[in-house]
Amino acid sequence: MKAAAIYARVSSEQQKEENTIASQTAALIDFAREQGYSVPDEWVIEDEGFSGASLLRPGLERLRDLAAEGHIQTVLIHSPDRLSRKYAYQVLLTEEFARHGVETIFLKAPHSNTPEDQLMLQFQGMIAEYERAQILERSRRGKRHRAKAGQVSVLCAAPYGYRYIRKTSEAPARYEIDAAEAEVVRLVYDKYTVGGLSIGAIARLLHGMGVPTRRRVRWERSVVWAILRNPAYKGTACFNKTQVGPRQKATKPFRLSGRAVHGDKSSHHERPRDEWIEIPVPAIVSEETFALAAERLVDNKRFAPRRTIEPSIVQGLVSCRKCGYALSRTSARTSARKIHYYRCLGSDAWRHLGGAVCDSRPIRQDLLDQIVWQEVIHLIEDPTLIRAELDRRLDAARAAEPTKRRQEVLERELTRVRNSMERLLTAYQEDLLSLNELRHRMPELRAREQSMHAERQAILDQAADQISFLRLAETLTAFLQRLRQSAETLEIAERQKVVRLLVKEVLVDNDTITIRHSIPARPTPPDGSSPPPSTGKLRVRSESYLLRSGSERAALWRSRRRWRPCPQFHRADLQPAPDRGGEHRQPCQ
Repeated sequence: MKAAAIYARVSSEQQKEENTIASQTAALIDFAREQGYSVPDEWVIEDEGFSGASLLRPGLERLRDLAAEGHIQTVLIHSPDRLSRKYAYQVLLTEEFARHGVETIFLKAPHSNTPEDQLMLQFQGMIAEYERAQILERSRRGKRHRAKAGQVSVLCAAPYGYRYIRKTSEAPARYEIDAAEAEVVRLVYDKYTVGGLSIGAIARLLHGMGVPTRRRVRWERSVVWAILRNPAYKGTACFNKTQVGPRQKATKPFRLSGRAVHGDKSSHHERPRDEWIEIPVPAIVSEETFALAAERLVDNKRFAPRRTIEPSIVQGLVSCRKCGYALSRTSARTSARKIHYYRCLGSDAWRHLGGAVCDSRPIRQDLLDQIVWQEVIHLIEDPTLIRAELDRRLDAARAAEPTKRRQEVLERELTRVRNSMERLLTAYQEDLLSLNELRHRMPELRAREQSMHAERQAILDQAADQISFLRLAETLTAFLQRLRQSAETLEIAERQKVVRLLVKEVLVDNDTITIRHSIPARPTPPDGSSPPPSTGKLRVRSESYLLRSGSERAALWRSRRRWRPCPQFHRADLQPAPDRGGEHRQPCQ
């Protein structure tokens, strides 16, 4: 008797649950018995829930090993599309088996090797590949349509903090807030945005507190990072966020890290933001809190520690105004000392195929540091600007009508749900409702009540944030006074922290340095006159953004907002100083 192996595959969980793989295996076992093949139980190989478009399947790997080691003479498969949905993969695998002396037999395909039968087999493979493409396209269109209609059924499993409620005859599928998990999510955002903890520190904190994850494993950095990036927590779940593309090029460091794999080299890449489809879900944190966390994630990437021997207070903040590329630091040594410069990456010809894309000149680091630090000193010397911005933001927060309206709607819905629960209990007490009917209808009302209560709590937490602004305003003067007293004696690392909290970016041109900070500039004079013209080669101007300051570092993170440009003003004009051919800096006119 010939030694044979049986291979069966299903690609979806639904097929797995419907036991379609068992029907394949049973048919193949009957065929093997009729044809006189010997199939040990350990050679009945099944791949449950694996796509036929990939070769990375544990069962298929085992089958290929059996063929390569010479243990089998025949492979029995139900149909060609069970081996693979791609015709090229079908040919590759059948030829590989043939090289090892293994015959491939498909139960639902011709068994002979005549040219006509081989042609029919090829047709079946191509039709299977075409059918898969059609199924994927129909599925994609259907999911996009449901996503645009606001249905959460197109999303994956509900993220941590939510429960997925399956659709019923009365209501579509939806997310409901899990009260216990939602508190953990709020704690993560609070520790990251207000407490200033790192992602790793938050993961260690949750593990130390004994907070369980859904899989009852320890908290990892990647889990906390995913929570901080998921827009569902601000009330907007997103569909069509990623797409499958080529895997990152396997460079030598990439291979040495053990992440390079053989086979189908593909990975998921994030799509442009305008291609995402938003689906409304209950919010756990406010939009401002989510935006603050997202901004800090970006800042952490920009300001990640580097191998910098001599740090600069503007590290990670400087960009070229002409081309938009970042400025990198370089150095030149004279007979006396080493001088550091900031140089536009667009001016390096070797970085770009067509040569340099920018002609901006380098600028000395010490000069740029001095200009930016003096601008920061000017900002903190006038606390009225910061206090005025706090007052403006408090007024805007108090007038947040959409939040108030949503809270009023939630209050009415909560009252309606509680009244429904009372009526059900009354009907049961008066024998108008059976116990089974009560058990069937009450859990859904309880779940709706918990979900709306959690959403209302998120709105109340947002109102508590407004109170924190008032406390911030009360301690602002003392904080600025301490900062002014120590401004000139701060080390580079401390100055760097202050600059990053008050300055968004620094744009450098050949004759202009633009400092974009977060405090509104003084208004334009009533007569509409412009600032005095520059009298030197280099001008410094400030473009202000919304406030990013507070009493302590925690409050500093709490009060940061989205950036919106405000009017510009000129701070100082620079003339040639002695160490640069006679340039020097003059105060404002």
